[in-house]
Amino acid sequence: MSDILVEDMKGSIRAIPDFPKKGILFRDITPLLIDKGKFRKCIDHFVSFTKTPIDYVISIESRGFILGSALAYALGAGFVPIRKEGKLPHTKFQTSYELEYGSAVVEIHTDAIHEGSNVILMDDVLATGGTMRAAIELVSKFGAKIEGIYFLIEIKDLDGRKKLKGYPVHSLISY
Repeated sequence: MSDILVEDMKGSIRAIPDFPKKGILFRDITPLLIDKGKFRKCIDHFVSFTKTPIDYVISIESRGFILGSALAYALGAGFVPIRKEGKLPHTKFQTSYELEYGSAVVEIHTDAIHEGSNVILMDDVLATGGTMRAAIELVSKFGAKIEGIYFLIEIKDLDGRKKLKGYPVHSLISY
């Protein structure tokens, strides 16, 4: 995608200071999602990175669901949600991970992915990489091949890519 288009999309991301807590600069993606042309270009951008047939796009609750389900549709793949603890009704795998202010648990259904499947992991923001690292841990239980890890936004100063070494990581917008 051209630098002009990336800057145009970046201009659609709203910066909200001190949300959800003091000291955090929240990146609100809803203006980009509302603009049907930009939303389509965003998904098309990630489709262009995908060189292998994909069986599943796996995304993390909740904003990752918006992007991941659209990408799954565009690729003709299934969509698999990774949810916060207690939100999935069936048998599940779970893992915990550290946050700057505590810890969290994410889960995936035990029958969600077939062994040997080609998958993409997708989320809205790459910050510290902890949430995506937990997603990788869950997906590894299935013996699937991670073909790519995609983010709409990457916060470069937080160095989240270091936790994702060995995987092809693509982000559209960087701060």
